[in-house]
Amino acid sequence: MLHESSNEKQSWWNRSRWLAFLYPVGVVAAFYLSAVITGFLLGFLQHVGLINLSGSSEAVVAETVIAALIYVVAILIVIGVPWMNKKLVHLRADAKDLGYGRWMSWTDVLLGPAGFLVYIILSAILVYLGSQIIGFNTSQSQNVGFHGLQTYTQYVLAFITLVIMAPIAEETLFRGYLYGKVKKYVPTWLAILITSVTFGLVHGQWNVGLDVFALSIVLCVLREISGSIWPSIWLHMLKNGLAFYILFISPMILHTLGG
Repeated sequence: MLHESSNEKQSWWNRSRWLAFLYPVGVVAAFYLSAVITGFLLGFLQHVGLINLSGSSEAVVAETVIAALIYVVAILIVIGVPWMNKKLVHLRADAKDLGYGRWMSWTDVLLGPAGFLVYIILSAILVYLGSQIIGFNTSQSQNVGFHGLQTYTQYVLAFITLVIMAPIAEETLFRGYLYGKVKKYVPTWLAILITSVTFGLVHGQWNVGLDVFALSIVLCVLREISGSIWPSIWLHMLKNGLAFYILFISPMILHTLGG
């Protein structure tokens, strides 16, 4: 009986371990499904004349609305659907599971800049090694949308989308839900690796993928040592804020000065 019980326990562990590799598939599938749903919805509304987001003046508004809807729908699919279906109870995650079990502390605020320094060093090493081994173009920038910003309102919308909305949504999905679920079935180091590889893959480009892979490793470590998602959100905002300045504000200043 003891031998059978041990075999059953081992069999259960083997089946459970596979869930660690199925959760990333589910999160990525939900993310792309949300993009399809959002595209179909906005396309239908524009087709029937309820909205018009095709004009150049509405382009920034359109990108903001689309990004917001994609994030909201993805979170509803990953987190909301299991709470509405009793058969998906093993997929549910409460606030504590997601890393929102407490409010942000001053320690969380300080961990962000500290993690940022570690991320910069790790990213530089990985991107350099990757470029030497794979030979991709390290200067290729990530396409974040929001081309041709001109008005103050357009800059504000782009900032809200890229520096506030994206970090909160992505941390909730990846370092909150995905990492929180995966680490229940595999060692912490493997959960960090699975989460970070998944996060890198969804960004597409080699140089961007390696950069956000490095970022995700630091974000997962911050989540682990703090027991909260807040340091990860704060670091992600710092990273996106710097990228926003380099991509949009710095060229604007140079153009204003005649550079």
